Amino acid sequence: MSNLIIYYSRAGENYISGSIKKLDKGNTEYVAEFIRKAVGGDIFQIETVKEYSKNYYECIEEAKQELNENARPELKKYFGSIDGYDNIFVCGPCWWGTFPTAMFTQLEKLDWNGKKVFGVMTHGGSGLGSCEDDLRRICAGAEVGKGLAVRGADAPNSEEVVAEWAKNSVTA
Repeated sequence: MSNLIIYYSRAGENYISGSIKKLDKGNTEYVAEFIRKAVGGDIFQIETVKEYSKNYYECIEEAKQELNENARPELKKYFGSIDGYDNIFVCGPCWWGTFPTAMFTQLEKLDWNGKKVFGVMTHGGSGLGSCEDDLRRICAGAEVGKGLAVRGADAPNSEEVVAEWAKNSVTA
């Protein structure tokens, strides 16, 4: 079985354990790398043409506006086809209860028939939010497996939990 990890991650100012901290590496990037290390596969990072504000509070307001407008931000590059993959891990921060809309920009361009999809959210307390329901809606034709929520503050040290979940996901 071949695996693909699609992720969006934000370095810089992030909300960690009740305060804003500057991160050299985004929380979701850690988790995506842990999945790849555990089960192998290709990895694809979502990057927007128009970058989000470096200021955390401005960024979350931009994200809220995009969600309210059902926006699909333009990406720097797109992943063309998932034909050669059986399992796709979709990883992102939980922004307003779901993935950043830039994730949906990519996901809506793919043919999900016959694929297994697993959602991963890094979060500050909201868990998986609506990510599994959103994946069922956007990834029509895919089987959506049990997702994983990783508290953002714990992401750099979550390798063991992430690896166990990822291995169980691809063998289920």
